[in-house]
Amino acid sequence: MLIIAGAVIGAIIGDRRAAKRGGSRADRAQYAAVHAIGLALIGLFATIALGRMI
Repeated sequence: MLIIAGAVIGAIIGDRRAAKRGGSRADRAQYAAVHAIGLALIGLFATIALGRMI
């Protein structure tokens, strides 16, 4: 669940960041993808860490 939430939030943050800098549609898509992957990885590690604690 944390992985999906991280990917969605990352995509939103990336899109907004590229839009603020005046990027084209391709720029916005690339920023969204990179941020989504990054936050999904953080969510993956958080999921693994929480699973090991329990």
